[in-house]
Amino acid sequence: MRRAATGIALLLALAGAGAASATTFKLVLIARDGDPRLERSQLERAYLGHPGGPAVDGLAVALNESRLQLDAAGAQWALTTIQAASADAARAAAQQAEKAGAAVVLTDLPPSATLAVADAVKLPVLNVAEAADALRQADCRRNLWHLLPSERMRADALAQTLAAQRWTQVLLLAGPSADDAPRVAAAAAAIKRYGLKLVDTRAFKLSADPRERDLANPLLLTGRASYDVVWVVDSAGEFARALPYRTALPRPVVGDGGLAALAWHAQFERFGAPQVSRRFAKAHQRPMTAHDWASWLAGRALVAAAVAAPNGPLPALHKALAEADLDGSKGVNLSFRPWDGQLRQPLLLSDGQGVVGVAPADGVLHPKNVLDTLGADAAEKLCKARAGA
Repeated sequence: MRRAATGIALLLALAGAGAASATTFKLVLIARDGDPRLERSQLERAYLGHPGGPAVDGLAVALNESRLQLDAAGAQWALTTIQAASADAARAAAQQAEKAGAAVVLTDLPPSATLAVADAVKLPVLNVAEAADALRQADCRRNLWHLLPSERMRADALAQTLAAQRWTQVLLLAGPSADDAPRVAAAAAAIKRYGLKLVDTRAFKLSADPRERDLANPLLLTGRASYDVVWVVDSAGEFARALPYRTALPRPVVGDGGLAALAWHAQFERFGAPQVSRRFAKAHQRPMTAHDWASWLAGRALVAAAVAAPNGPLPALHKALAEADLDGSKGVNLSFRPWDGQLRQPLLLSDGQGVVGVAPADGVLHPKNVLDTLGADAAEKLCKARAGA
């Protein structure tokens, strides 16, 4: 476990006249030590849906741009980041943070470490980086809140889009990694849910073994079938990025290549989104990604909670966080679902160059909130920890 020292002991509202007497809430971000997603080769490829940099970048922008609002409320957040190399290290960091008086913990961690943190403390834990559906369902925790859309939300967004376009015949290409298996299941479920037809599911594999060359051949993988669209699930990203324009039939590609459903894209041009992306790019000299938006929105939620309960006590702050009604520059107010802790949100449909649409798709209906057509609705919840929600 290693504590970061890159100017991230970030005390906000220091320039305000009342800063000295402001209530200070401690915030700890626990991130992966030696995060392989942030290796230079990964960042240079800029795979759709992958992080573009550390989670602290978006959080710092949100807290910095809200310093006057916090100062007016007489509150401020003190942010510290800690790197943890394992679930045990993450658990120890969370316990130490709680003992030191932290009000909230944020996580940029794999599922097992995220659960270790949530189980170690009674504080709210904001997950800004992990999309696994299990964390919202069978493995949920009452104190765990999710800013990034779940894999099912992304799959539902694509399936709604295909149904709206009447691209009903779907060929599904499945990647070989352990991360791909639940995502393939989510895609297949979304295809069924929205009345599409799964023509076939075919496995691909990138390999240096000449005997396995055919397993990564787009023409062979997409041949001998009739379909309207190819849906590719590739958590690694390398195969999917090279799939468009190489299919046996001239058909669109969706999923992890071609058209993707994302929490954010820097080319979104409505609802004040360009200003958000420009502030981020100015601060960090790179485009804002979906993961950056999730951590930025976490910062916005924390600011809203501190403004609502500037003097505490901590239960009041936590209640304000859970009930926050947030502006994420997506055109509608965003809130957390009580039954699984997931942030309701529209998703942007992007080919990597720009935003070509938004989900939920036009015509999709819901008796209460159309955003709940993305992901598990209340009647489908498997989260026993939130049984009373």
